[in-house]
Amino acid sequence: MADKKIKLSDNVPGSYYVDVKCIACHLCVQIAPNNFKMKNGYAYVYKQPENEEERNSCEDAVMICPVEAIGNDG
Repeated sequence: MADKKIKLSDNVPGSYYVDVKCIACHLCVQIAPNNFKMKNGYAYVYKQPENEEERNSCEDAVMICPVEAIGNDG
């Protein structure tokens, strides 16, 4: 499970975030490109979901992350 105490500072404020365990597999960016981007070898949330479709994509990213580096505090 992702840990908000070690979330990356590039994440925008909000429910979803990526923590330092990210291994840059790009899966979240592929699944939710409207919300995740890559930078310097890790992913981060650049935009919080604004509708149901984006929330569903972010939840899919949470579930598929191989190292559980994506969190949702919402």
